[in-house]
Amino acid sequence: MSLQVFRHWIPTVKDAFDRTLMVAKFFCSLHVTNTFLCTCALAMGPSMLPTLNLTGSLVLVERLSIRFGKMASGDVVLIRSPEEPRKVVIKRIVGVEGDAVGNEEATAVVPKGHIWIEGDNKHNSRDSRQFGPVPYGLLEGRVFWVMWPPEDFGSVGRKVENISLESAGCQKT
Repeated sequence: MSLQVFRHWIPTVKDAFDRTLMVAKFFCSLHVTNTFLCTCALAMGPSMLPTLNLTGSLVLVERLSIRFGKMASGDVVLIRSPEEPRKVVIKRIVGVEGDAVGNEEATAVVPKGHIWIEGDNKHNSRDSRQFGPVPYGLLEGRVFWVMWPPEDFGSVGRKVENISLESAGCQKT
């Protein structure tokens, strides 16, 4: 048999190879984007009411802030649960290392390399008030945009609670 028989298959094989390569490049780009730049997450449950919807909010999460240490108090973050490592939760950073956090009963200082997270719905959230400070390494990204439901579409800004110095037990100088 001569190679002439297979010659008419060359364009088809070349086209199939080119298309396969294009699909592989697409999935590689998707993987890099999802792992290192930005991803989507579905937030469900009552712990972040009223910021996020009880029945589910589709949010965009950027991953660059955690890589460059640009996380701050007030940011809503995607974080691996310290109690259930297979579970990822969304909470708000209330304190970073060196911050004093607490309530009327107790105050704690957030240790180096840790953050203090709490849900916006203080009455129905399992967070650092129960399990303590969370290692910075468990952070997955910062939530910056709500995609769904349409009525909540928009930016998720940094929420900084305003507390007067007197209510925090400090003296004005």
